[in-house]
Amino acid sequence: MNDFIRGLPKIELHLHIEGTLEPKLMFELAKRNKIDIPFESVEDVRKAYNFSNLQSFLDIYYQGTNVLQTEQDFYDLAWAYFSRIHNQNVRHAELFFDPQTHTERGILFDTVIKGIHRSQEDAQSQLGISSQLIMCFLRHLSPEAGMKLLDEARLYKDWIIAVGLDSSEKDHPPSLFEKVFDKARDQGYLIVAHAGEEGPAEYVWEALDLLKSRRIDHGVRSMEDPKLIDYLIKNQIPLTVCPLSNIKLCIFSKMGDHNLKQMLDMGVCVTINSDDPAYFGGYINENFIAVQHDLNLSRADLYKISSNAITAAFLNEEKKQNLKKELDAYYLKNSGK
Repeated sequence: MNDFIRGLPKIELHLHIEGTLEPKLMFELAKRNKIDIPFESVEDVRKAYNFSNLQSFLDIYYQGTNVLQTEQDFYDLAWAYFSRIHNQNVRHAELFFDPQTHTERGILFDTVIKGIHRSQEDAQSQLGISSQLIMCFLRHLSPEAGMKLLDEARLYKDWIIAVGLDSSEKDHPPSLFEKVFDKARDQGYLIVAHAGEEGPAEYVWEALDLLKSRRIDHGVRSMEDPKLIDYLIKNQIPLTVCPLSNIKLCIFSKMGDHNLKQMLDMGVCVTINSDDPAYFGGYINENFIAVQHDLNLSRADLYKISSNAITAAFLNEEKKQNLKKELDAYYLKNSGK
């Protein structure tokens, strides 16, 4: 089954590029840029990755991003991710990036996006991996800061497919950012939003009703509201679920308690993604393998999850059909029937 997973063509829809900063690269960039970091070794960094909730993770996450200073740093960060997922049979990835994490500490917006974009181009030409960029607003900052970010992004509108909402969910409901997302929609961006991870199911409703979100990032607490689940099924609203992240951040105490299989069986359009893989113990293959093992997913389940991701991706129909043909051919050959 693990071999089946490794060979499965995949799409990743919930991935924070800053969350792919592996400890080894963190040390390399710290040395390159003469940045002091509060760790003596790679092992010290890994020991610090013992989180009790989302905020305890974010404290270290934002600390780690301080080593990202130059366009080349952002290129190297993204290229390391693309190189890794190339070996995990990811065909297309939609990357979140957090410009405010960097502009708040004096790094120019264009430094961030130019480095990532150049890596995207090389990933397409050298690795055959297509990708899209999703700009996220940090919800612990003000809506006014979000409006400012939209203005900064104008020059690079053609490089950004969508906007999202991330960072600490508790006490930061989507409704606070309704006007920001109205403006983003008017400018032609597609909309996604983190909701229903630590926040309640009501935040998912707000993301759908007020922000007009096309996908819900996480959304696992939607199960607390039967009407919401019915709505998600009826309208096939995709959930970009991140299983290892959910365990690491104590949303579920163990993988066997995760509700992904239950939602899949009910007809919810669930997908599997890695979120912040350098911090949460695994990239997309590791997430698939952990869920399959502990929730006893069948090959048909894994095929359906990958198929859902193709459907949910921000790609044209021709690209989706080509990906679907590749997935169908793989499943037919390896379904075990």
